[in-house]
Amino acid sequence: MGLFPRYKRAARVAGAAILAALLAGCSGLGSKAPPPTYELMAVQSFPRGVGPIRGQLIVAEPSALALLDSDRIMVRLANGQTEQLANAQWEDRLPKLLQARIIQSFENGRRLRAVGKPGDRLVADYQLLIDVRAFQISADSNTADIEIAAKIVGDRSGRIRAARVFKVSVQTDSTEGPAAVAALNDAFNRAVVQLVLWTTRVI
Repeated sequence: MGLFPRYKRAARVAGAAILAALLAGCSGLGSKAPPPTYELMAVQSFPRGVGPIRGQLIVAEPSALALLDSDRIMVRLANGQTEQLANAQWEDRLPKLLQARIIQSFENGRRLRAVGKPGDRLVADYQLLIDVRAFQISADSNTADIEIAAKIVGDRSGRIRAARVFKVSVQTDSTEGPAAVAALNDAFNRAVVQLVLWTTRVI
C-alpha cells in the first residue's frame, strides 16, 4: 500500500518532464535563425601623403534618419518605397559602424597626429560631423548609393571650417545578399578615401 504514492509521484514527475520537453521542442520549431551578418570594411591603403602629419580629430557618431539608424541593410525600390535586404544585416547599427570604420580609415591613412571618438580624452583641434543621407541599394538602377554630408568644425571655437557632400554610386550584379553588400562596401570605401583626403587637406 505504501508503494502506490511513490509510483504516483514518479508518474507526475515523468509527466512534467515529458511536457517540458514537448514545449521546448515546439518553441524550437517556431524560432528563426538570425540572418547572416555582414561587415563594413575600413579603407586599408591610400595614395601617398604629401606634407607633414598634423592635427588631431574627433569623429562624432554620424546622424541619420530612423530608417538608416539600425542594423538593417536597405533597398530602395523602383516605386520609391524602401525595404530591408532579405536575409542580411550589418554587424551593428549603421551610424556606429560608420564611425568605427571611418576612424580606422583615418588611422590607416596616417595623415593625422591622432584621431578618435568623443570620450577618448583626445585634445582635438577639430571635430568631423557627418550626416548620412543615403546608404542603400537602388533596385531600379542596380547600384549601391551612398551620400554623406561632412562638416569640419573647430573643437574649441565651434566654427565650421569646411563642409562638403560626398556622393558615390557603384554598379552591382545583384541587389541581393553578398553581391549587394560588396557593392556597398566598394561605394563606402570610395567615399571614405575622398573624405579622408579632403579632411587632411583642410586641417
